[in-house]
Amino acid sequence: MVGLTPHMSQPANQPMKPTERMEKIVSLCKRRGFIFQSSEIYGGINGFWDYGPLGAELKRNVKELWWKSMTKMREDVVGLDASIIMHPAIWKASGHCDTFADPMVDCLLTKKRLRADQIEPQSGVAYFWSGAKDEVSGKEVCEPFSALLAPGKPAESARKVATQFYSQRGLQNVVLLGERTEKVENSTKYNPENGALLTEPRMFNLMFKSHAGPVESEENAVYLRPETAQAIFVQFKNVLETSRQKVPFGIAQIGKAFRNEINPRNYTFRSREFEQMELEFFIKPDEVVEKQCGSVASLPESGAPTDPPQANWGWEVWHGYWVEQRMRWYESIGLTRDTLEQYWQKKEELAHYARATVDILYKFPFGTQELEGIAARGNFDLTQHQTHSGKSMEYFDQEATAKYIPHVIEPSAGVDRLLLALICNAYAEEEVVDEKGKAEVRTVMRFHPRVAPIKVGIFPLLKNKPVLVEKALAVRDLLRPFMNVFYDDAGAIGRRYRRQDEAGTPFGVTIDFDTIGENGPELEGTVTLRHRDSMQQERVKISDLLSILLPQVQ
Repeated sequence: MVGLTPHMSQPANQPMKPTERMEKIVSLCKRRGFIFQSSEIYGGINGFWDYGPLGAELKRNVKELWWKSMTKMREDVVGLDASIIMHPAIWKASGHCDTFADPMVDCLLTKKRLRADQIEPQSGVAYFWSGAKDEVSGKEVCEPFSALLAPGKPAESARKVATQFYSQRGLQNVVLLGERTEKVENSTKYNPENGALLTEPRMFNLMFKSHAGPVESEENAVYLRPETAQAIFVQFKNVLETSRQKVPFGIAQIGKAFRNEINPRNYTFRSREFEQMELEFFIKPDEVVEKQCGSVASLPESGAPTDPPQANWGWEVWHGYWVEQRMRWYESIGLTRDTLEQYWQKKEELAHYARATVDILYKFPFGTQELEGIAARGNFDLTQHQTHSGKSMEYFDQEATAKYIPHVIEPSAGVDRLLLALICNAYAEEEVVDEKGKAEVRTVMRFHPRVAPIKVGIFPLLKNKPVLVEKALAVRDLLRPFMNVFYDDAGAIGRRYRRQDEAGTPFGVTIDFDTIGENGPELEGTVTLRHRDSMQQERVKISDLLSILLPQVQ
């Protein structure tokens, strides 16, 4: 077959810098239809993103694989799909109205808003001015200002920042007044981008507020949910009674959540609208387990407990079990353990209700960041809703002959963060040599076949040969009911391969003259099956395609 020479491929010579790699990933996402800026023709809107044709398929695949692993492959987990807007009292009970806030500061020069707790400490020389005056008009501004001078920079750069600050206050010919300096260490009072002084921190609630009904009043105030978990807690008794489950069991949900982030950043990683995949797994309190079984199992020294779950598991073993289950799931979709880290939160970092929390982190080009948190939340949430609603959240355990409020293990993952991790993990460049001996760089998205947006590309060798086109369409129709396929007859076959490489399509099927028996009956009814990662090609029977492909893409 015509195309790039597979045995000549090798990684590109120079490793990319993280910023360069991220820029190329963002460019490819736009060019190939993975991710678009929301409302782009109107200048975009910060913190909101749209998924194009390939991104929509990738997202759907990830969610369906999570849902299958959590619900369809387990007897002890059921699903829920709750509304985005719920009774505002829920957010009072959960603590979101009072405590779901971030410290916010503004740059006095640019007005850019930043999260105070995400500003890296800086050292240097702080310049202070008591004010400034206009040398020509004599107008004076008595507002003080300060700027941080980083080590190695000239003093004039700090004065330039101050001059810009006072120019914004109506002075044209600025003369700075009362200059003094002071050495500072590890300060977070200055904007890292320009050295300008920041305002004092003030708390900013992250929930989006709206109103239900025709009157905009506080009585009709509602919120877009900042997480999907609370709906599961609120519907706990309804699900328990209708699903005929027994503790331990879980309730899973995938859905949109909204947080009015002060400073959305790192592409889609931190957005204002996002999707969560959350499981609330309800377990018996340790004292009930001990009463029923005589003792509570300890976490094995080897680490994660093994299947199947046992009756004597307490919260610690259940927590370790779910950490390992989640790690295995990430491996099943192509994120190997060497790309992930586990961070066990220190005691002082835990939420006040949490006994333990493990963050699963991915090594993004912009740094190692959280994909998922697995928290042992105790019975805080159900207790809060029982207290605030006046409705019992207690469960009567017939096996233990005890009534209690179940405790919870919560694996909570971000869909959008995971998609970005999969895209970053898949992106690769390598040098290849074409059939003419010319070296060029091949860009390829090495998605695991399970998550790949398109599973198979279908290519007739020539589009002006009706017999090839007819056979190619027949192959497309054979595979289409079982997987997402893409038919492409435009351009040279090598270029078609390259387009599908950038889309992350793991397999290509080419229908050529051997397929229709023009070169003899031996290969009639066969096609060329191309493997994306190795670029190796093999002849396979059309009748064998489903049995070859299905186990790899499902």
